[in-house]
Amino acid sequence: MVGEDKPENKGIHWAWIILAVCFVDLYINYGIRLGYSVLLPEMIRTMGFTRRQGGDIFNAYFIVYILFSLFTGYLTDRLGARKVVSIFCVILGAGTVFMGTAQSFWQACIFYGIVGMGGAAMWTPIITLVQRWFAVRKKGMALGILSTGFGLGFATMGRFYPAIVAWKDWRYCWYILGSAALCMVIVNALLLRSKPEDKGLVPWGTKEEKPQQKGEPTIKTEKIRFSEILSIPNFWFIGFSYLLIAASLYLLLTFMVDYARYELGLPYGRASLLATIHGTGQIVGVLTIPMASDYIGRRMTLILSNACIGLSVLSIILAGPNVVWLYVSIGFLGAFFGATFPMYGAAGGDYFKKEMMGTVIGALTIFYGSGAILANRMGGHIRDITGSFFIPFIIAFVAALVASLLMIFVKKRPLPQI
Repeated sequence: MVGEDKPENKGIHWAWIILAVCFVDLYINYGIRLGYSVLLPEMIRTMGFTRRQGGDIFNAYFIVYILFSLFTGYLTDRLGARKVVSIFCVILGAGTVFMGTAQSFWQACIFYGIVGMGGAAMWTPIITLVQRWFAVRKKGMALGILSTGFGLGFATMGRFYPAIVAWKDWRYCWYILGSAALCMVIVNALLLRSKPEDKGLVPWGTKEEKPQQKGEPTIKTEKIRFSEILSIPNFWFIGFSYLLIAASLYLLLTFMVDYARYELGLPYGRASLLATIHGTGQIVGVLTIPMASDYIGRRMTLILSNACIGLSVLSIILAGPNVVWLYVSIGFLGAFFGATFPMYGAAGGDYFKKEMMGTVIGALTIFYGSGAILANRMGGHIRDITGSFFIPFIIAFVAALVASLLMIFVKKRPLPQI
């Protein structure tokens, strides 16, 4: 029942219900978003897109995603994640269904832009929500479990999409995933709670398990000042590191199935298997690396992870048509890919005040989206001109190493939480 909640101190802590619902949200959202790279070769084949146009369709998603990410982060801080996620999930589902009806390049851009609008609430509000429901020392564990959702979503789509394409065509992939997103609207509205106090609880893992009673004074909410955020050097070091690593990752992610299909000459089924391997690697990564970051720190984890991404990209370049080597390299890349986004999100929570966490993570998402846009535009354009992904992949290698170096300048000591 959605009515007034009573304190719950026995049985399963509601934090785990929140985590389960958010997991499914991410599974569906990232099946829609990352699965685009699996469908791109078929869309190119049937609609005659160039690679640059294929990248620009994805960019339409990211441009709208960026514009609304800061907006949804602010709304999460003010209205609560429950309302924000439920409303934007409607937009996500509708845009995905529309994607299946696209008949031209511009229609695909518009419809995927709508998907991006809905997707903006499927990361910042969700990662903010989960962090509020789990104690500080449990954040890495919770985010690791949560983030298996997008790895599993991508892994599943690597097998699911080719089966649907063989049965009908690529349009039905959009119809099915869009319908699933619309079903989640009801689940989100019924089960999500914006903060533990809504159910008279404290974050799971907190030593003092005394629930806050209604009527008790709460911590005063401070006015969020963007100038305060922008004046902190750590924000810029983390932000530009995020931009570069996102560019590195999406230069591979967006085009890897296309690369395997048309540059290496693999059949569509074997090329799309890269998505499954990549997604499986993500699951392994998010279940291990974020948890390790609770002990060695987010900064050191990102330094090591970004460097390993660079080495994985180099390995993919060297693998060439060696399928086994290629698959292993993609698997390693997927592991560090999966850990990247929850780690930058957790860094946003570690280095800024709790009350502005959603706004900060939303602001950092601007850097992430900008990196992805640069990657999609540049990677597709260079491929059209040169006929090869060699140069884009070299750029991805260098970008990952610079992203690692930037994290060295982040101050180790976080700002005090209030």
